[in-house]
Amino acid sequence: MYLLIMSILNQKTLKRSINFKGIGLHTGKNVSMTISPSKPDTGITFKRIDLKNNNLIVPNVYNVTNATLCTTVSNDYGISVSTIEHLMGALYGLGVDNALVEIDSQEVPIMDGSAKVFVEKFLEVGFDISEIPIKLIKITNKVEVKDGSKYIKIDKSNVSLDIDFEINFSNPLIGNQKNKINIYENDLLDVYNSRTFCLYEDVEKLRKMGLAKGGNLDNAIVVKDSEVLNKEGLRNKLEFVNHKILDCIGDLYLSGYKIIGSIKCSQGGHSLTNQLLRKVFKDKNNYSIFEIKEKSLPYTFINKSILKSIA
Repeated sequence: MYLLIMSILNQKTLKRSINFKGIGLHTGKNVSMTISPSKPDTGITFKRIDLKNNNLIVPNVYNVTNATLCTTVSNDYGISVSTIEHLMGALYGLGVDNALVEIDSQEVPIMDGSAKVFVEKFLEVGFDISEIPIKLIKITNKVEVKDGSKYIKIDKSNVSLDIDFEINFSNPLIGNQKNKINIYENDLLDVYNSRTFCLYEDVEKLRKMGLAKGGNLDNAIVVKDSEVLNKEGLRNKLEFVNHKILDCIGDLYLSGYKIIGSIKCSQGGHSLTNQLLRKVFKDKNNYSIFEIKEKSLPYTFINKSILKSIA
């Protein structure tokens, strides 16, 4: 169970460093990545240890330089790190506010194509809780971004972050899938475990574009007509849309805060989520930022004895 005690209203980090080794989904390069504890109010920071200078990258909404098939963030010197969304989703989901991510390549390792390995290791090492309250963004106005039939919108919510997501594929196996998750209360096991996916007919196209060089059946679901080519099949009935929700959570963390709001998305992706955050931040009337303290919480929120980490 990925449920944590409600007393965790203060900023937290990992208890100790964790190393992950794997391959970059798009680069195909071997990657070593170490995630270490960090002080309160430092946030999440990436450090490219394969480079000596100008190697710090802060994953925020304005540093996104590519959001086509994954989320890439860059610093002012053009140094980047890509495919950060699954890691960011795990950090958000488990309420990790501060961490240093040292990586020796330009892409986060894809692991098994989900956030499963990250979540398991974070829970294994545990968390250090500071005395500094967490800060949240509370949405105060409805904001929407559209791209043809695709859209994403965010509106007010009392004390939760709800994500209502829909995908619509012509492929008969994927088809139309919908799921709605309350990030702070629901068990996110299926979301964390859901893998990235692609259609068999798109594999060669991606490789001709210089992408998916590290992709294989160990780190991605491949769908051919009405068949899943992976021997283990699907991990849950809504794995396709659940993976999109995982991506969305990770991309939302580029706001730099936990969010209180209600999101509805149809056929969205990395780019639309980034556009949404930029539009939210463009007008200060769209949101308010506050520290979360028990005395300021609504009655119903305080009295839930067990909740998802406030993230």
